[in-house]
Amino acid sequence: MTARVRDAMVVEPRICDGGASAQQAGEMLTRPEVRAVFVCESGRLLGVVTRKTLVREVVAAGRDPRSTAVREIAEPPNATVDSNSPLDEAFRFLEQHDYERVPVVDDGRLVGVLSRSGIQRRLAEDEEPRDTSSTS
Repeated sequence: MTARVRDAMVVEPRICDGGASAQQAGEMLTRPEVRAVFVCESGRLLGVVTRKTLVREVVAAGRDPRSTAVREIAEPPNATVDSNSPLDEAFRFLEQHDYERVPVVDDGRLVGVLSRSGIQRRLAEDEEPRDTSSTS
């Protein structure tokens, strides 16, 4: 059975409603393990906000982070993958484009996040252990 993206994705990515403030997204991004916040409305992925987005679109632009909605500053994701895609194809895609992670969508709805490290762990689990002992 071919492993699928859904088998290796993180199913609860950091999500922010489009009406949330840039300040709220910034608070989420202060955690070192959070590199991006996915902006959704009614489950549909609108875009991504990163620290870089906040600096460029809010701080440098002189906008008030408390009154700037993240839907106004969210950037479209570089790419998305479907949860039913074969995992090995998704890994090649991430490698080819040098992406560390990509949102996973089903019909435009965010269902998870796929990372290269997550794929590598999953593919390592799927490898058959090699018997190095001789049976003579």
